[in-house]
Amino acid sequence: MPNPSSPHSPASLKARRRWQTAIALGAVALLIAVGLLVHGWRSPPPPPVVNHSYAEALEQAHNGKPGAARVLYQQLSRTDLSDIRRAGLLTELANYPSAQALKILDGDLKRPAPLVQQAAIDTVAAIVPDAQRSVLIGPLLDDPDQGVRFCAVRALLGLTPDDLGLYYASVQDAAEQYQNTLASQPPSGQSQLELAKLFVNTGAIQKAFDALDLALKLEPNNIQAALAQVQLLDQRGQTDRSRQQLAQLLEKHPQSALLQYALGKWLLRHQQNEYALLAMAKAVELEPENAVYRYDLAVALHDLHQLEPAQRQLEDILQREPANRRARTLLIRYWQENGQLQKVQVLLAELEQLNPDDPALQQGL
Repeated sequence: MPNPSSPHSPASLKARRRWQTAIALGAVALLIAVGLLVHGWRSPPPPPVVNHSYAEALEQAHNGKPGAARVLYQQLSRTDLSDIRRAGLLTELANYPSAQALKILDGDLKRPAPLVQQAAIDTVAAIVPDAQRSVLIGPLLDDPDQGVRFCAVRALLGLTPDDLGLYYASVQDAAEQYQNTLASQPPSGQSQLELAKLFVNTGAIQKAFDALDLALKLEPNNIQAALAQVQLLDQRGQTDRSRQQLAQLLEKHPQSALLQYALGKWLLRHQQNEYALLAMAKAVELEPENAVYRYDLAVALHDLHQLEPAQRQLEDILQREPANRRARTLLIRYWQENGQLQKVQVLLAELEQLNPDDPALQQGL
């Protein structure tokens, strides 16, 4: 009779098979776990959860709807956006500054996509103070893409040597490359206008005048070039000639909102503030949708202690462009000055709904 404790007994053999099966299953489970772990190391992280479509986010940001900043940041976290769509979102980002926005912009400035980089440069120029701008944009002065380099030059050209810091020499070198490139191309009104700005930056004033003269010979109705000439004459102390040329332009184009606006700015520079208001109001009348004209009219009214009319101009901007952060923050300040604290609270609450991380809220505007 076999001993049940014998290693060859049926009971022992069954126990051994169960033990071997358990070991085999454990080994298989371990291999699967290791495989999943290695796959996790090698696979990219899962894409972020995006609850809105590109079109919805763009519309929400453009029209200043609650939660705009959040959906804008969500869309910009995507890795599957085309360059043109990403550039469009970056343009809207100018109204939603924050630490997160700066992080996004810093990444897109380094992205090897010229369209995206140029959009990021323009947005940085819109929301970053002069002294900090060169730190972000300066490295692009050596970008392999010529268009990106020249876009960086345009964004940094007006900054002081102190603001440019370590990038001062790089800006001068890139500006010279830009100048040589423009000079080597068949001349056009726009190229000569850009060339004139570069000449002014280097102090070559006569060359700047020559470039503007050529621009106007090529395109006699190029108002931008004509106004650049007016401004350059004024800066050089040729006030009478500057005024005469501006008057001639207005006589030729009396319904030009741009010229009326330029007249207003010219009069402000020469302390003729009351007349300046008339010209700037005319510009707004001719182009009521132009937020820049209306904003500067509000500032001019405020400087003449006409606080309520200034507030009305800013309110009009926000009715047309609820996302316009520049107008919103200025109106908050004007209402604070006037003691209209309830209105201040309403605007601050709206701003928080748009972008809870806005620096104006953090600073207690």
